[in-house]
Amino acid sequence: MIFYLHGFDATSPGNHEKMRQLQFIDPDVRLISYSTLHPKHDMQHLLKEVAKQMQYCADPAPLMVGVGLGAYWAERIGFLNGLKSVLINPNLHPEETMQGKIDRPEEYADIANKCVSEFRLKNTHRAMCILSRVDEVLDSEATAEALKPYYTIEWDETQAHKFPQLAAHLPKIKAFKLS
Repeated sequence: MIFYLHGFDATSPGNHEKMRQLQFIDPDVRLISYSTLHPKHDMQHLLKEVAKQMQYCADPAPLMVGVGLGAYWAERIGFLNGLKSVLINPNLHPEETMQGKIDRPEEYADIANKCVSEFRLKNTHRAMCILSRVDEVLDSEATAEALKPYYTIEWDETQAHKFPQLAAHLPKIKAFKLS
């Protein structure tokens, strides 16, 4: 089973396409949607929804996959549920990058402060990160620097931030899921 978390642009047709591509790894790909506008509510909703879906999961190794803001959540929700996660162009600091896009971006900082201390250290090797060298939204070099002590970093030379084509990375994602 793969849980897919969309980015800030929840209605992008690219989300459906990424889910279809992920079905080459596992036919059971489930979209876990969230508002993107209310971080505290989103966290509660995502935790409840993943817990509910896990009740019906026979897969011994379910995987969280998120893109952009969805990767922010995939890392945290995956950690809190003991799941591996794949972070694609993760938005590591939405309290900064979401300024002007949502009413209360500071809620992300509050969530970070309330999260388990040093959660990345405790989550070492439980996530892999795929970064675009041509990400037009986020600084992928800074993201790599922040995450490389904890997670494997895979680079993509051609994809933009929304990462429409996962095909080149599917074998690595599958191997990570099964490892």
